[in-house]
Amino acid sequence: MDKLYTLVINGKPEGPFSVDELKKRGIRSNDFVRTEGMDDYKEVHEMPELREAFGFRKQTIAPQYFAAFDQRLLASVIDWFLIAFGYVVVAFIGVMATNNRMVRIVIGMSLLILIPLTKIIYHIIMEASIKQATYGKQLLKIKVCDIQGERIPLSRSIGRNLAKIFSVATLGIGYLMSFFNKKQQCLHDMVTDTLVMKDRLV
Repeated sequence: MDKLYTLVINGKPEGPFSVDELKKRGIRSNDFVRTEGMDDYKEVHEMPELREAFGFRKQTIAPQYFAAFDQRLLASVIDWFLIAFGYVVVAFIGVMATNNRMVRIVIGMSLLILIPLTKIIYHIIMEASIKQATYGKQLLKIKVCDIQGERIPLSRSIGRNLAKIFSVATLGIGYLMSFFNKKQQCLHDMVTDTLVMKDRLV
């Protein structure tokens, strides 16, 4: 079954329309559309299948909406919980499976290293992925991008997450810097020219 699109016309959603019907309406690259299952509207040129159908080129759109500190904090809490919960379950099973006191201590102490290390690797991979976000960020509909709003490569994701050392080393001031600039960038965002943006809504 062909995908159907809701089109914003004079500020109001109309449709749904097939691709052929959109062609008859003389759709433009900056018209807003959405399909079933999408939370937000997107411009036509942002959707690969429509770019191909209409011969449009993807335009660079500077992000306009940025994630607030509380959203970023909540996303981080969710990610910490997901990672810590998984390790705690595994550690609990390991502790219950042995009576050796030293082994139990080693299992417990290893969590202090494995959880933070896993979280760093998890952030690096997820924020450079096609989703551009960890599961916590995805739940809050925010994502990491470059200054133009594009997906960042793995190398920049590594740099961004390592740069968080500076934000922590300043006793958290690096994170609070997001309150004092329009793009709500933390210190590690400024160092790596990255943003945490919210999806555009119509």
